[in-house]
Amino acid sequence: MKKSRTDEKILSYNDVVLRQSDLEILSGPYYLNDRIIEFYFSYLSSSHSSQDMLLVPPSIAFWIMQCPVVDSLGDFLEPLHLPDKALVIFPINDNDDVDRAEGGSHWSLVAYCRNANAFVHHDSCRGMNAAPAKKLYKAVAGYMGSSGSASEASFQECTNSPLQDNGYDCGLYVTATARTICNWHANHKNTHRNDMWFSAVKEQVTSSAVASMRGEILALIRDLMARH
Repeated sequence: MKKSRTDEKILSYNDVVLRQSDLEILSGPYYLNDRIIEFYFSYLSSSHSSQDMLLVPPSIAFWIMQCPVVDSLGDFLEPLHLPDKALVIFPINDNDDVDRAEGGSHWSLVAYCRNANAFVHHDSCRGMNAAPAKKLYKAVAGYMGSSGSASEASFQECTNSPLQDNGYDCGLYVTATARTICNWHANHKNTHRNDMWFSAVKEQVTSSAVASMRGEILALIRDLMARH
């Protein structure tokens, strides 16, 4: 049986496979799925040569939160080399059903800054993802440093995170915020521990910038398709 057009593979980028349906999501006012966020995180990783920065794929972040055997989490996290990272970004989804692929209805972002030894939650629908964000923090905080000191990392809700004005752009706020934090990190590696990216996010993650993200990601995918 011939695959439906929406199932056709259109691009393989690093470890991410995009399909025609992903283009259609980006072309309209629709909620972003795991693949699009994973693709953009992979693109950001490739755009920054720094080895001390990690953008965690949605599936990995989800498993960290939902890992059924806590004792096995350390072995699962070891390949990520978390103690070697100065910046780690986790996408947060409110899906709590391990049997439901690409479930959930809201995306947000947690970023870990080693200089400040802090996890920061950016939520474009303030407070909606507080519970899953704290769940990830509690699961992973003890694995951020080899000395054990990172187990005392703080968690904070960024109360002035830019807010969405509709019910479907949360994923775009995640991609726009991740891009801003990565760019900030690339230019502020030796700053004071209390100097973080908050002002950059407030200034750059505007409603107009977020609105343009769909077209930017779509154009990026089409450019990569043409090259391949």
